[in-house]
Amino acid sequence: MTRLSLLAATASVLVPFYAILAASLQPQDNLSPGLAWPSDPQWHNYVDAWSTGGFADLMRSSLIIALGVVPLALVLATLAGYGLAMMRLAVRGPIFALLMLGLALPYESIVIPLYYDLKSIGLLNTYWAVILPLIGAFMPFGVFWMRSHFESLPPELTEAAEMDGATSRQILRQVLLPTARPALTTLGLLYFMWAWNQFLLALILIQDPAMRTAPSGLGKFIQAYGRNIPLLSAGTIIVIVPVVILYLFFQRHFVKGILSGAIK
Repeated sequence: MTRLSLLAATASVLVPFYAILAASLQPQDNLSPGLAWPSDPQWHNYVDAWSTGGFADLMRSSLIIALGVVPLALVLATLAGYGLAMMRLAVRGPIFALLMLGLALPYESIVIPLYYDLKSIGLLNTYWAVILPLIGAFMPFGVFWMRSHFESLPPELTEAAEMDGATSRQILRQVLLPTARPALTTLGLLYFMWAWNQFLLALILIQDPAMRTAPSGLGKFIQAYGRNIPLLSAGTIIVIVPVVILYLFFQRHFVKGILSGAIK
């Protein structure tokens, strides 16, 4: 039964991906590609989609935003998670509860105030207009993730370091962070995927089409070529390939981090 469930789950992921890949290689006048693999794959569809959709600029923008979000968000989530897990703070519980309320905060409820706030300080239509709100939006989950990791560690680790005269900074850097590599890798991959796939904030807070993220650019691409299914499929593959490659590269650490988080 378990094996059948795993096979069904695998098929639910691979079949749609195969359908998009097969559709992307069909002739562009084919309006209903189906699931059949083309006898003459049209690889030039990817070249056409790349050039007509301006994906070079879009991919660069997504990469800039993701690389701006991930390091800063990881550092802040690690520091906050360490403080809430290890330090004796009187307001630790209320602060953590307030952060957890952020998990229920939808982007739709903050995007209009964000627009006017960023406009008033001159950050509208810049990469920072997306990077800074995303860091704040990612904090609740990141703090929860890192706090859970630090709390799961044996207290003897920090107690022994304290007895040796280690400061809080030394305990974090030399004792706790080496154990947090799977947790940090998993959180970093999730942050990268969420930042790369950001649609709404990039669409509203950045007016320059060339500075928007790849998914938001793909939305405009769909409006322009809505009936060209092969070209749209090629554009979709272009957008998701970087995330897939990154996941495959860090797959072992990602799975290890997810499993350790589930066990905790």
